Amino acid sequence: MARGSTSMEVRRDGVAVITVSNPPVNALSLDVIASLQRDYEEALRRSDVKAIVLTGAKGRFCGGFDINAFDKKPKNEKPGLLSIDFLTDVVEDAQKPSVAAIDGIALGGGLEVAMICHARISTSSAQLGLPELQLGIIPGLGGTQRLPRLVGLSKALEMMLLSKPVKGVEAHRFGLVDAVVSANELISTACSWALEIVEGKRPWFRSLHRTDRFPALEEMKNILNFARVQAQKKSANIQHPLVCIDVIEEGIVSGPRAGLMKETLCGKMLEMSQTSKSLRHVFFAQRATSKISYISNLGLMPRRIHKVAIVGGGLMGSGIATALISNNFLVILKEVNKQFLDAGVSRVKDNLWSFVKKGQMTKEDYEKKLSLLSGVLDYEQFRDADLVIEAVIEDISLKQKIFSDLERYCHSNCIFSTNTSTIDLQLIGQKASCQDRIAGAHFFSPAHVMPLLEIIRTDRTSSQVIIDLLDVAKKIRKTPIVVGNCTGFAVNRMFFPFTRVACLLVDYGLDVYHVDDVITKFGMPMGPFRLADLVGFGVAVASRKQYLQSYPERCYKSVLIKIMLEENRTGESSRRGFYLYDDKRKASPDPEINKYVEKSRSMASISQDPKLLKLTDDDIVEMMFFPVVNEACRLLDEGVAMKASDLDVASIMGRGFPSYRGGVMFWADSLGTKYIYNRLNAWSKDYGGIFEPCEYLAARARQGSSLAAMVDGARSRL
Repeated sequence: MARGSTSMEVRRDGVAVITVSNPPVNALSLDVIASLQRDYEEALRRSDVKAIVLTGAKGRFCGGFDINAFDKKPKNEKPGLLSIDFLTDVVEDAQKPSVAAIDGIALGGGLEVAMICHARISTSSAQLGLPELQLGIIPGLGGTQRLPRLVGLSKALEMMLLSKPVKGVEAHRFGLVDAVVSANELISTACSWALEIVEGKRPWFRSLHRTDRFPALEEMKNILNFARVQAQKKSANIQHPLVCIDVIEEGIVSGPRAGLMKETLCGKMLEMSQTSKSLRHVFFAQRATSKISYISNLGLMPRRIHKVAIVGGGLMGSGIATALISNNFLVILKEVNKQFLDAGVSRVKDNLWSFVKKGQMTKEDYEKKLSLLSGVLDYEQFRDADLVIEAVIEDISLKQKIFSDLERYCHSNCIFSTNTSTIDLQLIGQKASCQDRIAGAHFFSPAHVMPLLEIIRTDRTSSQVIIDLLDVAKKIRKTPIVVGNCTGFAVNRMFFPFTRVACLLVDYGLDVYHVDDVITKFGMPMGPFRLADLVGFGVAVASRKQYLQSYPERCYKSVLIKIMLEENRTGESSRRGFYLYDDKRKASPDPEINKYVEKSRSMASISQDPKLLKLTDDDIVEMMFFPVVNEACRLLDEGVAMKASDLDVASIMGRGFPSYRGGVMFWADSLGTKYIYNRLNAWSKDYGGIFEPCEYLAARARQGSSLAAMVDGARSRL
């Protein structure tokens, strides 16, 4: 079955309008490309065609090359067959001009095709960009050569290296498009423009050969070298940004055709890289999180959630309120007294104002969004709320009381959700009678910034409630994962061994700062000890207690954090934790940290282990993350998580696992289940139950099968 096509209509004025049609985003599939070639050949051959306008169906120009087609390309295809032989030699060098009429999106290959045209007309709201680096590849249809020639080298590097799109108005300012018109005038303007090129009334630009936006060669080399330094500073573990810069430079130094050939050859190499495979996996995994077979098949539609009530205006509650009002939900924020309420509302204002300062929101929008928020001290205004999110401290009895109170005030269809990060939902809702309306809505801090929303259902949560929460997640632009109910749910439970193994390694002789350094170099935003400081030791001790109760056999019982807490070291908030913090919250190592480590070792009757002192950086990474993989396997086995790819998304968006490694499970599969099992098994004999491989992993190791495959016979708790 064909995946998309193009159609051609020849107007009376002699303009052939070629339209790309491949819903939903008019992607360039192999079928679309073949159809485009046929239509172009016909248009160039026909004597009644004077010029060509290229556009996309249903208000979308083109969303880029179809990612599904990466593995379907002919194996022995001649390098440059598409980008040089067709798009450059046939389309760009044709004796008939082409004009791109851009509405909606022109991304990736879509923008590259538009840049091959001799002019571009856009709507003001159209989005234009080259986001290929997000997939571990570089633009492959001439984008590395044409974009710098149209917008200048610095702007082109910013758009490519940061995958930063521009709207039509900005694109016009930088020279990427030639005119901005309304959607109703788009095709007619593009056709007139094309005919005016034929008549010599407008310039006939071939983007590939333009040099008017280039400064002197020496200045361009300085710009490129600065970009290299910045790229390495941002992500030292990935190569494709540097390859992109090299390809751009090749076109500047050796000429654009040499640049096109290097782009083709390097692009082919990068497509086969582990980084690209990982990032493409994440792309599809992210889009699969809301596809839940046992719910999707029911045919349920989301109900309208108009008004959301939040209990608790602390850091989390105010962040959740910010996320909701930013996306046009009416929000009621409740606190226990005026002082706390004023502080909560003030936090929301500060959050919104940060968007204004970054240019992401106008002052007018700021006032409009803020008008959607109301602060209250009682439940009276909860009566017409469609959704309540409880976001108070992790106190079971307090949460139980709130849920009991909610039943007395809220209407019978109102959804009751909790933002708890670890506490079992069965405990929280124990005293409520409306069990089918109780769910978890676990946001990650800061809630208005972090992209993940963990939706937790108990055995009794209705499917309608899950559908409603998935819709809310979509409207507030969060990526949802639906998981079962247990202590820690998916993200926090998966990572609960992480800090505990770090404490074990330090107890047995490793340096605190060396462990953090190794984990940061692996690609995590921060190491386990810096993270513990950020979260706060109080939270760490409270969550340790929860995990100790639920999973005692695999909890390493370090007293290191407890000792530091007893001396009023609470982490970053007190400016003293594993690190010392200055007035600007900048962290620096504490020369006194070893006295706490020695005390922890002494209390646990542990001495330094010569074997651990010889660990390589790779060993440390594996010792830290293999227990995380092991716990993720348990989540799959118990049916808490539905698929391994959900856990990949959760690890990236919830904990900052490097996306270029594909998520924790995809990364584990690249190493092999047998290897992981054998290492965990060996460590468990020396260091105990925290490393004990679970049966699910053991079975996969015996079978030599992948962790990413769908789970057979999982004990579903969803």
